[in-house]
Amino acid sequence: MVQIIVVGVMGMVAGSLGALLGIGGGVFLMPFLVLVLGLPFQTAVGISLTTVIATSSAVSAGTAGRQLINLRLGMLLEVATAAGGVAGGITAYLLSGRALRRLFGVVTAAVALIMLSRLEKRNVILDLSTNPGRLGGRFFEHESGGDVVYRVRRLPVALIVSFLAGNVSSLLGIGGGTLKVPALNAWCGVPLRAAAATSAFMIGVTAVAAVPIYYARGNMVPELAAAAVLGVLVGSRLALQFGARARAKWLKILMAAVLLTVSVLMLSRAQ
Repeated sequence: MVQIIVVGVMGMVAGSLGALLGIGGGVFLMPFLVLVLGLPFQTAVGISLTTVIATSSAVSAGTAGRQLINLRLGMLLEVATAAGGVAGGITAYLLSGRALRRLFGVVTAAVALIMLSRLEKRNVILDLSTNPGRLGGRFFEHESGGDVVYRVRRLPVALIVSFLAGNVSSLLGIGGGTLKVPALNAWCGVPLRAAAATSAFMIGVTAVAAVPIYYARGNMVPELAAAAVLGVLVGSRLALQFGARARAKWLKILMAAVLLTVSVLMLSRAQ
């Protein structure tokens, strides 16, 4: 019972950070399950992926009507992401736990560095007469004090990263947003808030494609998964109230700091 309560509290923390940054709570929950509770890596991935679905549902519901989720772009990229998720769920059993920890550490460190390189760039266009194109969009941003427009660039890059994100998501249980949010923001012209909301919408579909594989192989502890999901739902709702008014720069710094910490912890356990 104590373990279930602890997992629920950690799920709340992971859900708050995951919803705030659009990368899914798995990237924060995974190290806790593996390093603190000592769960097998594959079991931790199975539990973590269920919380990714919960985060996606909470964020999608919480941002409805605010035009942050780019459905057209999200559904296009999700085709590549879901394919990567299925591939990752199958190939996960070909890699050792040590190799997966190393991959986890390297990926999160690389993402953190990308975010730090983009602190002062926001990708928003204040001229509302600008045509956003077929995949762009517009939304109200508190930081700018009104509606903003953005255009999507380098679509092939977004598709390739989405496939890799789906693969990494199902391999490591971290939610594909860990790669997609920085890529969409750094290379494809999507503002951080729109990238985070769109990614949160997509990561749930990605996780749904991979979770049945882990469940069928017995890598799931229902009691812990349920506690983590409940915590994530509560944490996600709290984060959405704060995230709408936070400055994009500070969200990027928070994301980079958390990812670097997680990277160091995982790489230290992979020695």
